[in-house]
Amino acid sequence: MRKLIYGVALAASTAACGVSTQQEVQMGQEYAAQINAQLPIVQDPEINRYVNVLGDSIANLADERGIDYHFYVVNAAEINAFAVPGGFIYVNRGLIDRTQNLSQLAGVLGHEIGHVVKRHSVKQMEKAQGANLGVVLGCTLLNVCGSGAAQAAINIGGSALFAKFSRDDERQADEEGVKNVTRAGINPQGIPEMFRILLEERQRNPSAVEGWFATHPGEEDRIRDTQGMIAKYDQAILRTLTSNTSNYNAFKARVRSLPAPTTASSR
Repeated sequence: MRKLIYGVALAASTAACGVSTQQEVQMGQEYAAQINAQLPIVQDPEINRYVNVLGDSIANLADERGIDYHFYVVNAAEINAFAVPGGFIYVNRGLIDRTQNLSQLAGVLGHEIGHVVKRHSVKQMEKAQGANLGVVLGCTLLNVCGSGAAQAAINIGGSALFAKFSRDDERQADEEGVKNVTRAGINPQGIPEMFRILLEERQRNPSAVEGWFATHPGEEDRIRDTQGMIAKYDQAILRTLTSNTSNYNAFKARVRSLPAPTTASSR
């Protein structure tokens, strides 16, 4: 975890003034290199190709800045997804395992892309002026922040800026997510569907979704809100959008065939 602290100097230097897109991407590259060295990133080329093609099909239409997005699957059982400034997006294998169709994973990616487009993490960082961001990144996806050392680092450095957005930020990212996937020709109903799946999972196995609900508050309200957003679209057009494909089923089966994922309890 110590390696994750090295990016703080860059965060501190850019937070005191406005963060440009170039600085955001540079910062994201620094964090991504550290995160990828710490987390069990899936190396399977077919899985990586699929998630990046899907993610790019959404991001290329959503972000007008022309930045290169990078999508990673983490071989972790916990259900979570996370966006790093500059277009680096991570999704846990545990979340993919719970999806039932392409539109649900696409909705998660569209939501996380929305956080990047709206620069929610950057804005929080600018307000905090250089709080310890690096440590937060390393523990968010795998839900290991409960350890004394990691928690102390966060408390010393500042609030968990990347670990939790405000409800307003989450609603804005949901709205962006609905727009993003619809624009990409994917059915946005996957977004409220995924929320329902997560709520049901919380009743069966609360520990599996602890990280998601800590970083994505208000799921009950968000089902209603996203349904309302979707209702504003022409229903005839929505019926033409893609909900699932055989390629997605093959992708999910390949993810399921990976070596057993890590869990917070096994570390």
